[in-house]
Amino acid sequence: MLDATAQGDPMLRVSGLNSWYGESHILHGVDFEVREGEVVTLLGRNGAGKTTTMKSIMGLVPRREGSVRFNGAEITSMRPDGIARAGIGFCPEERGIFASLNVTENLMLPPQIAPGGMSVAEIYTLFPNLKERAGSQGTKLSGGEQQMLAIGRILRTGARLLLLDEPTEGLAPVIVQQIGRTIREIKARGFTVLLVEQNFRFAATVADRHYVMEHGRVIDMIPNSELSANMGKLHEYLGV
Repeated sequence: MLDATAQGDPMLRVSGLNSWYGESHILHGVDFEVREGEVVTLLGRNGAGKTTTMKSIMGLVPRREGSVRFNGAEITSMRPDGIARAGIGFCPEERGIFASLNVTENLMLPPQIAPGGMSVAEIYTLFPNLKERAGSQGTKLSGGEQQMLAIGRILRTGARLLLLDEPTEGLAPVIVQQIGRTIREIKARGFTVLLVEQNFRFAATVADRHYVMEHGRVIDMIPNSELSANMGKLHEYLGV
């Protein structure tokens, strides 16, 4: 596990991030950081601002203020395609699978933005279900298979920071376990992951640290090693 206070700049540093949808002020000075090789979660109730934080990092929110730095460079004013080409891959909750394309075509669709991405063969080794369904259209896949495909698609691009928004939402327990194994495997391969989750029990099996969000702010940071000692506080935060 990486120490959040280790020497050197973090891979991702979000400072004083404010975001709006129209007149609605959603994020109120969000601050957190992710170091290279970490898996970090954003935990919080529905409406806490977790997904908006990810979309703000990717430049997908119409109005935002503050600072987002990736590998030391300011990316707040960049377009979404430029942010993606800088090396950040975003897997949205809705997955974005192209129904008219088969599994292999979906995997091959995004451009490779840097060396070091996984090959289609490696992705099929990681997700044997997808290999069996390689010629199937996106509409024919189960929810779990679509989630595997959405993650696999960004693994091929060469992005080194992966933003995963609710990857276990609505999935059967056996598929949730497989997603967990996948996240641990890609961490072992050197990828860095920022994960939005409501299921903190799942998050505890994959993450190094947890940031807790409430009303558009980060209100706490809990190292995974201290999760058990903070369980009462976490239940209060999450209302579980």
